[in-house]
Amino acid sequence: MNLLTIFGLFAVTAMLVCYALEQRSRWFILAFAGACALGSVYGFLQAAWPFGLVEAVWSVVAVRRWSLAVKSTSAV
Repeated sequence: MNLLTIFGLFAVTAMLVCYALEQRSRWFILAFAGACALGSVYGFLQAAWPFGLVEAVWSVVAVRRWSLAVKSTSAV
């Protein structure tokens, strides 16, 4: 296992854990976005640009979801 593979394993594992815990706190949504960004970096470094692109989009979507979650809790 090389360093790039370990990095990818970390990114995907972080995505899975954060996604599973999203209901507990809105901060896990933001952590999921960060993990998706790491997954995107991994995809581009691995020369799998479609994976990197999709993960980048997921990261943007998750940041938007986090932003909406922050707004909905501050409105209460």
